[in-house]
Amino acid sequence: MNAEFRLPDLGEGLTEAEVVQWLVQPGDAVVLNQTLAEVETAKAVVELPSPYEGRVTTLHADAGETVAVGAPLIAFDVAGEEPDAPSAPPAAEAEEKAQPNLVGYGAAPASGDRPARRARRGGAAPAASADADVLVAAPHDVLPPSVAEPAVGERPRSTPPVRAHAKRLGVDLALVAAEVGDRVITREDVNAYAERTGATAAATETAPVSSPAVPSGDRAQTRIAIKGVRKHTAQAMVQSAFTAPHVTTFHTVDVTATMELIDQLRADRKLAEHRIGPLVVIAKAVTLALGRNPSLNATWDEVAGEIVHNHFVDLGIAAATERGLIVPIIRDAERLSLTGVADALTQLTQTARAGKTSPAELAGGTFSITNIGVFGIDAGTPILPPGQSGILAVGAVRRQPWEHHSEIALRQMMTLSLSFDHRLVDGAEGARFLKDVADILEQPGRALLY
Repeated sequence: MNAEFRLPDLGEGLTEAEVVQWLVQPGDAVVLNQTLAEVETAKAVVELPSPYEGRVTTLHADAGETVAVGAPLIAFDVAGEEPDAPSAPPAAEAEEKAQPNLVGYGAAPASGDRPARRARRGGAAPAASADADVLVAAPHDVLPPSVAEPAVGERPRSTPPVRAHAKRLGVDLALVAAEVGDRVITREDVNAYAERTGATAAATETAPVSSPAVPSGDRAQTRIAIKGVRKHTAQAMVQSAFTAPHVTTFHTVDVTATMELIDQLRADRKLAEHRIGPLVVIAKAVTLALGRNPSLNATWDEVAGEIVHNHFVDLGIAAATERGLIVPIIRDAERLSLTGVADALTQLTQTARAGKTSPAELAGGTFSITNIGVFGIDAGTPILPPGQSGILAVGAVRRQPWEHHSEIALRQMMTLSLSFDHRLVDGAEGARFLKDVADILEQPGRALLY
């Protein structure tokens, strides 16, 4: 029996995903929950497990194609007899009810009815005769006299993979629809049209959306498609910048005592399996300081007209990856010891760099830290992640002359940059929080007082 697997709802309101790579091919035998493919949403790369045990028959999308949620992704030949034609609708309903509902896959499709057709954007459509004249005048195509004209004002019906395939070949689906009539356009229709009109060769000469630079004197360009994590990050940052009034305050801290403590902890064999570095100590200091400054751990609820104070710390750690900036979360960070924070940070970083961070691990967050010091930067004005009231940028540690015990000495210095939402946090509260973090870094023993 043939079974079709559609792209599931991967959570967080995501409507589409790009196929990064297939891990199976047509003809392969798969078992239940075997990983079929890796897809990239606007937030992360996600592995898709198989909801069936059987043999792969069709891949509806190629690697690099974007597929809408609910669109066909892969088809299987599974054990079982094909239902009789008269009882097809009831059998189809039973099949939908029996289909495994894996976590994050959402509900089964409500109906297999023919989808409603959407009108073109941009107001009223031109007259049918004008459309026919344009199509007939096209130099790369001549319409047969007996071919029906495409419906006016409606987009040709096809699946997202077929649309992407047509775009890659440079084929106008409106022209294909004029030949095949009023039905769903398939990949075979596109290939046949491209072969007849020479669109394949023409598309080969056209640079794709993401193309390498083509030398042209000293004015070469490279175009990169805005999609995936980078697209989502850009949208979130614009939303945050134009919604929350940002204020940034700076403080330069003598972290010599903290760096000496870190050296001592690293030399302790009992702690050899824990990677304790400056960011770990800073993260711990932040969780302690948030306990004394709850406004930095609050959320502005515009819809409810309320300020929500969180009695837990979901600490976001900004991580630069090949796919862009992401902010995975350490849940309930205030409950973790120093070694617990170190282990959580190590796990989080390894997962992020491998591109395996799930959407659930990126959702939420009550306060964030971004370590710009790893790039040799001292200070900056970080933008708040949407929904958070504070973010701390950690600068590089540098040996500088500094006043120490009434003398000038070389000390290890760091600049902290705190951005906060001025709707929730006033200048005095922001300053107190930053001073509390600085006090712990200057004298780590003060953490015992919190």
